[in-house]
Amino acid sequence: MTTDTPSPLPTRRADLLSRLAQPVQYDLAVIGGGATGLGVAVDAAARGFSVVLVDSHDFAKGTSSRATKLVHGGVRYLAQGNIALVREALHERATLLHNAPHLAQPLPFVMPSYRFWETPFYGMGLTLYDALAGKAGLGSTEFLGKDSTLRCLPTLQPAGLRGGVKYWDGQFDDARLALALARTAASLGALVVNYCPATALVHDQGKVAGFVCRDAMQGQEFTVRARAVVNATGVWADGLRQMDGQAIGRPVKPMVAPSQGVHIVIDRDFLPSDHALMVPRTADGRVLFVVPWLGKLIVGTTDSPRHDVVREPLAFAKEVRFILEESARYLTRAPGVQDIRSIWVGLRPLVKPQDDDGDHTKGLSREHTVLASRSGLVTVTGGKWTTYRAMAEDVLQKCFTRGLLPEKDAGVTHSLLLVGAPKGVATTHRISDARGLHSYGSDAPHVQALAGANRQLGGGLTEAMVRFAARHEYACTVEDVLARRSRMLFLDVRQAIDVAPAVADILLDELGTSPALQDFLALAPQYLHSPI
Repeated sequence: MTTDTPSPLPTRRADLLSRLAQPVQYDLAVIGGGATGLGVAVDAAARGFSVVLVDSHDFAKGTSSRATKLVHGGVRYLAQGNIALVREALHERATLLHNAPHLAQPLPFVMPSYRFWETPFYGMGLTLYDALAGKAGLGSTEFLGKDSTLRCLPTLQPAGLRGGVKYWDGQFDDARLALALARTAASLGALVVNYCPATALVHDQGKVAGFVCRDAMQGQEFTVRARAVVNATGVWADGLRQMDGQAIGRPVKPMVAPSQGVHIVIDRDFLPSDHALMVPRTADGRVLFVVPWLGKLIVGTTDSPRHDVVREPLAFAKEVRFILEESARYLTRAPGVQDIRSIWVGLRPLVKPQDDDGDHTKGLSREHTVLASRSGLVTVTGGKWTTYRAMAEDVLQKCFTRGLLPEKDAGVTHSLLLVGAPKGVATTHRISDARGLHSYGSDAPHVQALAGANRQLGGGLTEAMVRFAARHEYACTVEDVLARRSRMLFLDVRQAIDVAPAVADILLDELGTSPALQDFLALAPQYLHSPI
């Protein structure tokens, strides 16, 4: 790992808020610090626009930290005949893996066959998947016999197994990728602030001209003005749209149909392999993944409609039962409720036609939508992590076509390495490996230079990593560190609870403000809540 990397930018909150208080007009203001909003901030700043972004909670607190951790074209979308979506996603997959190799990497998948027609049928589809990727492919599809399939997936159920198909996709650390985007935007001059919810939109003569936001820590209010305002709040997008509509006297019909996806985490010994298991069609027609990730296994996911958009959604009993029962069909050792290390739920912002009630989420669009209201508020929602960069380009193009910003050439982020991406150094660790210093990429030497580099707190987390999170990664609370900087809450809830007091002490020393330890200790048990 090279040590001649630039010193990381400080993220001292008082300095960020001091900048936010300055009476300037930005070119672009973004509300929402998930994958989409952060991607817009990076793209706009890279094109030379002045940019500010605020989020109501921590970056990626919502949907963007609760993905299945796959950077993929979408095999199931191919089955639905959505060739354009798959082709775009496959090319964006290659771009993402290049721009953040420490956080996103190729991963081999094996699709087992238990019926005579499955290998040729799925193999043909995956060969088309390769063809759509073209030069952006990660590896060729292989047809496997029974023995080769079991070598790849040693604890796969052998009874009735005929063979399988091996193909390649990608995986990533979603929350840390969001953090890399935030830090990259900041390195390009953008001001990004977490825990600063937008409470009202500002309109001048019927046109949106900014917003009012409030520091959630101290309560101070700020008025932000901008030529263009982007609503990138995901499943919460309709709330801002309705606020805008009320201000200009134009009712707004909801466009987001939230879908809930549940994931459970179990120990790696249930499937000790660097290959992921993918079942394309379960008993009820859904897809099942068993994916090695940061030393554990993620098993999921589900696709259930919701009519509320809570910050911490809980799993439905039928979803957990589905995941455990389907896992038992394919693994020789069936995981039970007692084996769950963490269980977490993400809400997907699916876009519904205006005459759709949104109750059948498998038929709703996974593609993103960008629209501008009569006032000029630009809303982007839908889509998926893999295509965040393409979504950002579409948002900027909408700003240009509506005359909100002067047009500047696209494509500036295609080869833009994100903060932490090693330059000219091969990545030697896999995302499937347990998290450690390697997860920081080129920032690793800067982490090691801090006090406590050799003090292990647990789960690969050191005192120095907590200090780095406070100084350079916008961390304000224990939850920020254990959920989205180290990912421990998503991997092993009990371990996260054990180390929380030590993390709180370090944050208090670094920040001088309450790190909300009791809030975390109240929240964490929800990540072990199983309704069955």
